[in-house]
Amino acid sequence: MEVRKIAVLGAGLMGHGIAQVAAQFGKYQVSLRDISQEFIDRGMSMIRNSLQKFQSKGVISETEMNEILARIHPTLDLNEAVSDADLIIEAIPENVELKKKIFSEVDGLAPSHAIIASNTSSISITELGSATKRPEKVCGMHFFNPPQLMKLVEIIKGAKTSDETIETVKQVAQKMGKETVLVKKDCPGFIVNRILIPALNEAAALVWEGIADPEDIDKAIKLGLNWPMGPLTLLDYIGVDTILAITNVLETEIDPKFKACPLLKQMVRARLLGRKTGKGFYDWTKK
Repeated sequence: MEVRKIAVLGAGLMGHGIAQVAAQFGKYQVSLRDISQEFIDRGMSMIRNSLQKFQSKGVISETEMNEILARIHPTLDLNEAVSDADLIIEAIPENVELKKKIFSEVDGLAPSHAIIASNTSSISITELGSATKRPEKVCGMHFFNPPQLMKLVEIIKGAKTSDETIETVKQVAQKMGKETVLVKKDCPGFIVNRILIPALNEAAALVWEGIADPEDIDKAIKLGLNWPMGPLTLLDYIGVDTILAITNVLETEIDPKFKACPLLKQMVRARLLGRKTGKGFYDWTKK
């Protein structure tokens, strides 16, 4: 199947970046849909800022920047966004009921050939597919933050996802300039988070147990494992609440060994969520 038009649902942290990559590198016509004008405006403004950075570095010209922006069509109307889309990429908050509701709505509005993909990092693709009458056309398409720069897309096969769906999504991701990996079995955390989340949880445990200071833990991992960013800085970037949510899914769905460190729960209660609230393991109000 040839994909000409893509709809991205959610203009937030990930959604705006996915829309930009689809329009900039994939040269697709893109509908960007969110539930309020404020979210749409913020998403479009982040896209403009990102494109201006590409322009200032000489990667794109002003003409190209305007052409990319012209390919992105912001809207509040779900029907308008998906009614002629070939691929719909859902990038709304990590809430299973919310995602199932939107999958069911999209299933009723999108053309019968359209593929519905989720950018979820932990929710079952099989479960999301079950909210539609086209589970064979539902898969995971997990981008990494920021999508404009990170090369990887994890493609996840649900229990009923067809090989044709996987192949189409793989081609689209490659056209967007991405490298893909296939997660053959629908399992929480997929590949990257299955390995990363326990590592971040252990870094929090080192702080909780008073074994080392955050700065030294981050320094040790950056220099000892060659990570570009220390685990606690990364926790603050992703959001302590997001990491806790994924940890809870891994614990419930796979194995009790994934149990969250008590410090993560305490920080979420105290709203010390990292960069987005100004404080987490570090104080971001001064940075």
